[in-house]
Amino acid sequence: MTSHKKNRYSQLIENIFFQKYKNGDTKVCFQRADLETTAEKLNIKLPKNLGDVIYSFKFRTYLPSSIVAKASKDKEWIIKNIGRSQYAFELVTEARILPDKMMFAIKIPNATPSIVEKYALDDEQALLTKLRYNRLLDIFTGVTCYSLQNHLRTTVPGIGQVETDEIYVGVDKLGRQFIFPIQAKGGTDEIGIVQIEQDIRLCEHKYPELICRAIAAQFIDSNKISIFEFIMQNGEVKKMSERHYELVSSADISDKELAQYNQL
Repeated sequence: MTSHKKNRYSQLIENIFFQKYKNGDTKVCFQRADLETTAEKLNIKLPKNLGDVIYSFKFRTYLPSSIVAKASKDKEWIIKNIGRSQYAFELVTEARILPDKMMFAIKIPNATPSIVEKYALDDEQALLTKLRYNRLLDIFTGVTCYSLQNHLRTTVPGIGQVETDEIYVGVDKLGRQFIFPIQAKGGTDEIGIVQIEQDIRLCEHKYPELICRAIAAQFIDSNKISIFEFIMQNGEVKKMSERHYELVSSADISDKELAQYNQL
């Protein structure tokens, strides 16, 4: 994630925050229309994609330091969707999920077709492709999983429009059926708890009969992937488990490593 610079996005979001904020607030609501009125007031040219201003502070860059300074101890500000074209700055314990640098990587024989490897980029679609070809979701969850839909976009009550990178369904040995919303992050984007909570709410709304298991994946490098599972506890997103997988040639998995895995 990039460090804070006072660019036009920062000027907009900072001005909107302090128009609405009162000392002691833990939630500060605003609307998409505030971006337009504030841009006019500050004589700032808006981007064609207005939503990119919000997206940027959710996943790419830090909020301005003046906003960060208004957070209470051990809390961070995030931006959440709270309805159609409606948003809120909200204080939470953790805003972003990062891979654990101390976690070892489990080597998995790489089943990605070589032609896909050749042309795949280091982005979300490349990550989703590697998850699918290598059945990493099955391995991680212990459930037989099937891709249902890529880039599902829908509306959820109380949130507004939600987009999930991919949806899987699955069944286990007891016949239980699951729904897996997947968030995939490549490049410099980071996993935000906002998207995870939205995914869980989406599944509660659209698939109430299925067991929801919210998943996120992120490239550590081009063939090393971190996968997380989350739950909601006391109204907050909590990390339930994390694994790192390294996609390698079968010849690169030694007998010693296989013996080590047998002890896990």
